[in-house]
Amino acid sequence: MPDSAVTRVAAAYARIDEVDRPEVWITLRPHAEVTAEAVAIDRRVAAGERLPLAGLLVAVKDNVDVAGLPTTAACPEFAYAATTTATAVTRLTDAGALVLGKTNLDQFATGLVGTRSPYGAVRHATHPELISGGSSSGSAVAVALGIADLAVGTDTAGSGRVPAAFHGIVGIKASLGVIPAHGVVPACVDYDAVTVFAAELDLAVTAAAIMAGPDDSDPRSRAWPADVRLAGAARPTVAIPRPEDLSPLSPTYRAAFTETVAALSEKGITVGEVDISPLLDAARLLYDGAIVAERYAAVGAFVDKGADGLDRTVAGIIGAARELDAHAFATDLDTLTRAKATAKALLTGYDGLLLPTTTEHPSIAEVTADPVTINRRLGTYTNFCNLLDLAAVAVPGTPTADGLSFGVMVVVPAFADQLAVDLAARLTGIAAPLLVDTGVPLAVFGAHLRGQPLHWQLEQLGARFAGEITTTDAYRLTALDTVPPKPGLVRHGPGLGAPIRGELFLVSPGGLGRFLAELPPPMALTGIELADGRSVVGFACTFDAAITATDITAHGGWVNYLNQR
Repeated sequence: MPDSAVTRVAAAYARIDEVDRPEVWITLRPHAEVTAEAVAIDRRVAAGERLPLAGLLVAVKDNVDVAGLPTTAACPEFAYAATTTATAVTRLTDAGALVLGKTNLDQFATGLVGTRSPYGAVRHATHPELISGGSSSGSAVAVALGIADLAVGTDTAGSGRVPAAFHGIVGIKASLGVIPAHGVVPACVDYDAVTVFAAELDLAVTAAAIMAGPDDSDPRSRAWPADVRLAGAARPTVAIPRPEDLSPLSPTYRAAFTETVAALSEKGITVGEVDISPLLDAARLLYDGAIVAERYAAVGAFVDKGADGLDRTVAGIIGAARELDAHAFATDLDTLTRAKATAKALLTGYDGLLLPTTTEHPSIAEVTADPVTINRRLGTYTNFCNLLDLAAVAVPGTPTADGLSFGVMVVVPAFADQLAVDLAARLTGIAAPLLVDTGVPLAVFGAHLRGQPLHWQLEQLGARFAGEITTTDAYRLTALDTVPPKPGLVRHGPGLGAPIRGELFLVSPGGLGRFLAELPPPMALTGIELADGRSVVGFACTFDAAITATDITAHGGWVNYLNQR
């Protein structure tokens, strides 16, 4: 039996007392208040309600609204009382999660270090002399310390990935707009993403899937497209940077990345080097170009008032955008459009791009002495993702020689998020969880089976293997006179055939439509009754073709027939 929600809440607050890390939280909800909600969750579960996140504890970055709690964005004078809850958080709590409180961050989500806050620098979970990473610092540390099961962050420049890398946890930054940003204090509103942290990939994906989906209150939210890819190649190919593109890495990080890449072949992954310098050039536009004007548009008027709680470095970055020219912004947008096309061409033929998440793991003292230069380096491989409309999943790589966590990320084009999850699952050695749940089941029985000559058509559509299947005994199978050879499945009626073995795939709605449009005669798609009671779309053939073909029903399936010829 899983722990009750009440038990989990008690354990979380005991852990908070044990670790004594007050800088993690800006607002921590009273124990009794969360316990009361946990009691209600346990009652709903006992009544038979299905709550996929029942009793799991979630920490929420304090630039994300939770009704009844203040939102500060790590600036006391900016604080306001939230009257509604951000859509992403609402979807988690609707699934049974319990909000513990609001976590510390780099002020106005501007930074990758976790030290730019009047509420205190957030120390690394296990090496307190080192930075936690930011800007979603408190959220990542709450998970890494074992307080929260999940944490909500945001990511404009890498804030949902860099802290994950430093702590050996998972950070998912979905394609822009897939997780709505309603209820989030904007940083760069066109490039902000809501993210999720968890200790393990499967839980992070479960949460991200629950958070995903368009929202009328967020005009930038997006649905998975009709032709979304649900899987990559059976043996994926991953792009990695050229050696010269890795020069920003510290020696220990360079060695850890090399070891991580060396292990890929054992995981069934082929690699190829690509020139990522155009991506690195684009990354510089986030802070060194006119795009930073979006940060001024978000909170510049407030920053100009000079509140006492402003972080000096953050205020300097935002304030410097005050005088940027409109034509410079337009020029940078054109540059990014061209860079997006370059990125698309670069990744063509690959299932994803594997990168080190960041360059080094500095100490708090080092960042205090040089708060800008180090922060800029930390975003070398993360800053370009949202600018170029790319998705990323950050997972642990091979630890460094001195025992510190080292993280890598799988970067993919927009809406190829499931491919990133699948590759991340291979890297971490688990079965790939499902992030994109829009697939239509498609049953195949012959030339489209795995290992058969037309299976490439399913791979081309990004179809996802969903298991082996068997029909009811209402079907007969024939060997058609086609090139390549194919079977024809025809329903004759209950008891007039035999169970026929096949395979089930999930195909995007658009992919299924394309598949149907290109289907040659005498093949057809129709409803197929499975032995387990399900009815799915599947391959069949016209009756007139079947009656002139050789009946092979006794073989129970196409592969058996081929093997016994």
